[in-house]
Amino acid sequence: MDYLNNLIFGVYPYLAGGIFLIGSWMRFDSEQYTWKADSSQLMSNKNMRLASNLFHIGIIGIFLGHLVGLLAPFAVWDAISLTSLGKQSIAMYGGGFLGILCLIGGAMLWWRRLTNPRVRAAGRTSDLFILTWIMITLLFGLATTFTTAHHAAQGSADTMMTLAQWAKSIVLFNPQPELVAKTEAVFRWHLFFGMTLFLLFPFTRLVHIWSLPLGYLGRAYQIVRTKRRAPLR
Repeated sequence: MDYLNNLIFGVYPYLAGGIFLIGSWMRFDSEQYTWKADSSQLMSNKNMRLASNLFHIGIIGIFLGHLVGLLAPFAVWDAISLTSLGKQSIAMYGGGFLGILCLIGGAMLWWRRLTNPRVRAAGRTSDLFILTWIMITLLFGLATTFTTAHHAAQGSADTMMTLAQWAKSIVLFNPQPELVAKTEAVFRWHLFFGMTLFLLFPFTRLVHIWSLPLGYLGRAYQIVRTKRRAPLR
């Protein structure tokens, strides 16, 4: 059992991360025409905007929350006088809210891809597969909220702190998989599905995330000229 734990939480993160980075670079280098979001809005616009907004707001918020919550140095939280229990409460309620938004939007998108003939015909098998994988990962993440609430009721934030220590150990190339072995199975399943999401990333439409148009926010105004001729004088 220790061997499997060490393999999944000590070696697998680097395997998934390596494929995530190298696979993305290779796909961009050799298959640029597939580097796109493959929007299906033209096939059917019904509830598309609502579902897409809920899904994207939720998943972006969850990603940023995980990034800050797991990797920010503990000194940062001490500097703003935020206790581990306070941080856990923010993660629990904030993450739960964003998770529900993402779940509603994702379920709408999933059902649309499954039942709309035009969208299904224009899509690829990998589109439905990766959305399903994201939804399973999300469900495990929401399930951890109930376990975290139980910990909070006992006045403990040990699991959250342990997972943060594990994440930092991976980033600092000093893996400590034994830390994860102390947590409940729902956390381990969530981590496994989350890491696998990075491994699958280069082979799906998710690669369009790399092309996030941040420059669009500071773009210059677009000048639109009319085609109408000026009246003769």
